[in-house]
Amino acid sequence: MNAILDTAIERARASLASEQRQDGHLCYELEADATIPAEYVLLEHYLDQIDEPLQQKIGNYLRRIQADHDTNPGGWPLFHGGKFDISASVKAYYALKIIGDSPDAPHMRKAREAILAHGGAERANVFTRIQLALFGAAPWEACPVVPIELMLMPGWFPINMRKVSYWSRTVMTPLMYLAAKKPVARNPRKVFVDELFTRPHAEIKDWIRGPYKSWLGPLFKKLDSALRVTEPYFPAQYRDKAVQKAIAWTIERLNGEDGLGAIYPAMANSAMMFDHLGDKANFDIAMGSVKKLLVVKDDEAYCQPCLSPVWDTALAGHALIESGATEAAAAACDWLIPRQILDVVGDWADNTPGTRPGGWAFQYNNAYYPDVDDTAVAAMLLHRTGDPKYADSISRAREWIIGMQSTNGAWGAFDINNDRQYLNHIPFADHGALLDPPTEDVTARCISFLAQLGYPEDRPAIERGIVYLRQTQCPDGSWFGRWGTNYIYGTWSVLCALNAAGVPYDDPMITRATTWLLSKQRADGGWGEDCETYSVAPPGEFHGYAAQSMPSQTAWAVIGLMAAGMADHDSVRRGIAFLQGTQDEQGSWTEKAYNAVGFPRVFYLRYHGYPRFFPLLALSRYKQLMESNDRIVKFGF
Repeated sequence: MNAILDTAIERARASLASEQRQDGHLCYELEADATIPAEYVLLEHYLDQIDEPLQQKIGNYLRRIQADHDTNPGGWPLFHGGKFDISASVKAYYALKIIGDSPDAPHMRKAREAILAHGGAERANVFTRIQLALFGAAPWEACPVVPIELMLMPGWFPINMRKVSYWSRTVMTPLMYLAAKKPVARNPRKVFVDELFTRPHAEIKDWIRGPYKSWLGPLFKKLDSALRVTEPYFPAQYRDKAVQKAIAWTIERLNGEDGLGAIYPAMANSAMMFDHLGDKANFDIAMGSVKKLLVVKDDEAYCQPCLSPVWDTALAGHALIESGATEAAAAACDWLIPRQILDVVGDWADNTPGTRPGGWAFQYNNAYYPDVDDTAVAAMLLHRTGDPKYADSISRAREWIIGMQSTNGAWGAFDINNDRQYLNHIPFADHGALLDPPTEDVTARCISFLAQLGYPEDRPAIERGIVYLRQTQCPDGSWFGRWGTNYIYGTWSVLCALNAAGVPYDDPMITRATTWLLSKQRADGGWGEDCETYSVAPPGEFHGYAAQSMPSQTAWAVIGLMAAGMADHDSVRRGIAFLQGTQDEQGSWTEKAYNAVGFPRVFYLRYHGYPRFFPLLALSRYKQLMESNDRIVKFGF
């Protein structure tokens, strides 16, 4: 048994180390759904900068991921094996048609029939309708009014840019410029998609409608109707001032070759804005950042929503150091150090004035928008090495994370106290993801970091976080996973934090969580949960097409159980056996199912690195505990 385990670890360690780049970092593909690749295709046609060979490769990708099963007969899902999604399907259909696919082709006919059966393109989400409006494929009346004057609103005003999340801020600012100026795509092939609507545009009177989430929905709908009448009469000097502020704000945060916010929608919107302005220098920067997101292979290509080097490097570093690859882990740490943001006071500072910067961003460069999750994981890795040269970096990370704790004792990802839920009821926010409220998984990571450091003066902050976790535990014993799929991810994260914080294993909070985890183990010894659990599926289970156990989620489950003092439990042994049995010939693991989330019910992610490093971490930790006397996990992660 030990020899088999040793061999599995050695092969996985060698495989992971071989993927480390010469400068010490790792960065894996980050895949979303059809939406981003389709939008990239449309962006090239908007600009009339069409790379035909690239477009054909993206077309191959879009055709391959088109679904054809009982819950999705011909459209595109939001994740592998998922149900039909009308917005992703409208964009993918439009992209394929503009590439040159005939509407009469069988795959296009199936997609069109599915779209019409679900209410037509008029029922697509706000971002899709705005995309159509930019092409003249839908009227601007199809889109909610988002006046650019929001750039001028003071902090006390109920709706202003400081009150929305980082991603909303960066996406909305250039988008409000586009909505104000209403440019029209060049669209050199003059391709439109009238056939996706159930009736002519002029006959559609309910572009913006319910079901509303609360009584605030109809109220904001009335406000939107009023704005449609009054917006043309807004004073010109205020509009001009707002436009100039939006432009200046975007340029200030353009972020070099990594782009505005380092996320695709913001980058693409800024590129279209600079194109309309005729600002070639900044346009070139914006488009350059977009093109860095492309993954181009021999016969396929797609566009990523963003890049994940800091996250991948920090997570892989934990697996490497746990498995004994100390030199590789040290190289990862040395790459992380210069990427800590120490001299830029980002937007996060609005709600925590006086807090010094000290975090890491998710991407290569996103100085205005570090996040506490990356920061906690990176700083825990630095601390694990025991190297005193990292002491200053760890100290600054600790200071920043403490400063980012929200008033309810928890942590959000990018902002503090960003939880004004009424904003998710405005017509523009039909995706329900305008905010960055505190979450269980990020809170757990911050507790893990602070507890691993062990400073007595941090104990009040830790205890406040534990109270939040105790309050947010689900009745079945699990915790929600905001940034990973889903309850397995949240529960693993919290169990690691509670162990690091010294909560006794027999605390009811822990026993209920482990009982829940044990109940979700599958017959093959693994665990599997798909993104349907963000909708109506039971927590911790795989209900989508082709249900399966997943290496990444199995690793999370056994790491969580080991953190709860259950290394000797038979379920852990079976989980470890599953990981050993599914290791591939290269010594690693892969999975097609999506393992993370951008926005629940709206946007999901597949981290290609997760099955590369989490199983190695689980196997290595199991080996370490089996060789120890106390079976106690001594780290926060």
